[in-house]
Amino acid sequence: MISKADLPNVRRLEAVGFRAWPAASVQYDGSWLIRLTAGHDSKRLNSVNPLDPSDSRDIEIRLEKAAKRFSDYGRPLTVRQTPLTPPPLIAYMNANGWPVFSETIVMMADIPPNDTTESIEHLPLRDVGRFVDARIHISGESSQDKAGLSEIINAIKPECGLFLFESPDDGPIAVSLAVHDNDLAGILQVAVADGVRRQGVGSAIVNASLRWARLRGARTAWLAVEASNEAAIALYRKFGFRDVYRYSYRRAGL
Repeated sequence: MISKADLPNVRRLEAVGFRAWPAASVQYDGSWLIRLTAGHDSKRLNSVNPLDPSDSRDIEIRLEKAAKRFSDYGRPLTVRQTPLTPPPLIAYMNANGWPVFSETIVMMADIPPNDTTESIEHLPLRDVGRFVDARIHISGESSQDKAGLSEIINAIKPECGLFLFESPDDGPIAVSLAVHDNDLAGILQVAVADGVRRQGVGSAIVNASLRWARLRGARTAWLAVEASNEAAIALYRKFGFRDVYRYSYRRAGL
């Protein structure tokens, strides 16, 4: 349970998270942030995000209005429940059969200073298309996602580092996206090819991302990982990442 004293940190991480992974359409209904993206079906880019625990007026009416916006995008109405979600909205979803269908852990870690005797071995790419192709290849996602993912990455306003590891025999084997935002750095889109897992590749690309972020001025890293992804969580804990809060996605009628 998040205490009131922790809520400012949650708000800050929510804000940098939205900047790091921008939706195409952003609208507010009071303090409810409605994010929609026609070109990509990411839950984070297509969800209602309440940002004030006290803003619980007209819940049913506001959900109906949001459902119409989601329908216009061909999306099912989805609420992203965080520690900022008003308790009456949570109670409404509980009472009306809105199950949780996905849970994510937000983690943070201090970024250790770079060893000045070591050079930065891995420099980020400048080619978004090449990065997106590699990400799709490694993750096994549909090539139809290329345009949408490219649009999202190109829309990121803070400075980005696109990291790609390749093998002469196998081509792309790992990717990571670091987003530098003042003293924070988000680590996103981490993916490692099946054939090279548990060989230190994941640790190496996360380390390269953190070293680049530290060089740019970041002091603290954050990331979001699905609660069911035990291998990734174990990897991040090796870098000192600790749980800050969790959020979940809820949808009626599942």
